[in-house]
Amino acid sequence: MRREGPAGTVAGAGTAPGAVTGVREPLRTEFEFELPRGFVDESGTVHRNGAMRLATARDELVPLRDVRVRENPAYLSVVLLGRVITRLGTLGSVHDGTVENMFASDLAFLQDFYRQINAEGHTRAAVACPHCSESFEVELAGSRLGES
Repeated sequence: MRREGPAGTVAGAGTAPGAVTGVREPLRTEFEFELPRGFVDESGTVHRNGAMRLATARDELVPLRDVRVRENPAYLSVVLLGRVITRLGTLGSVHDGTVENMFASDLAFLQDFYRQINAEGHTRAAVACPHCSESFEVELAGSRLGES
C-alpha cells in the first residue's frame, strides 16, 4: 500500500523494515573534488580543486559516437569525464584533452568519483539474510565508467 508522507516522501513503498523515511534533501547537481596529484598545465601550474556535475543520458550516449571511443572503448571515460567536469582550478575550460593529459592516479580518482555521484541511491539494494533475517545493503553497480 502506498501512502504519501511528509514533503512528497512515500511511506511503505519499497522501504526496508526499520528504514527511516523523511524529508528528501534538495537535489545536488554539482560536486566538489580535490585531485590526489593535480593537473599540470602548459605553464606548470598545478590544478587540484574542481567540480563535477551529474551526468545526463546524453553525456553517456554522445561519446559512443566518437571515433576514438569506437577504436578504443577505454577512451570512453576520458570523453565522458571531459563532458561532466565543470571546473578545475583556474583553467578556462575542461575538455577531453585536459582529462587525457592527467596523471593515471587522478584519472582513476575521477572515474571513481563519477560512479559515486551518479549512482547515489540507485546501485544499493536493501536485503535480508535468509538465515538470520539481518538487514543490510548490497552494491549492484557496474564495474566500468558509463556502465550501470
